[in-house]
Amino acid sequence: MVERLTYRRHSRYATKANRCRTLRTPGGRLILQVVKKNAKGPACGDCGKRLIGLPCLRPLEYRRLKKRERRVSRAYGGTKCAKCVRARIMRAFLIEE
Repeated sequence: MVERLTYRRHSRYATKANRCRTLRTPGGRLILQVVKKNAKGPACGDCGKRLIGLPCLRPLEYRRLKKRERRVSRAYGGTKCAKCVRARIMRAFLIEE
């Protein structure tokens, strides 16, 4: 027969945040290992495209990174993609003239 397992966290339902996988320990016991949610990563604020050069992490894990790892060394780095920044600069320059 199959060994029955219970959730080890607060929620006892098979929700999206409570995904688990069964794992056999070296001692032969079956335990539940909590699977992390997969991250989408940062996106451009204007066009919604995923930003390159930045890791795809959960929001809490971004806080643990250094500032240089969270952003790109450019104006609007880490929030807007290069194409949108270029368009903004061009628009500002053309309006000024």
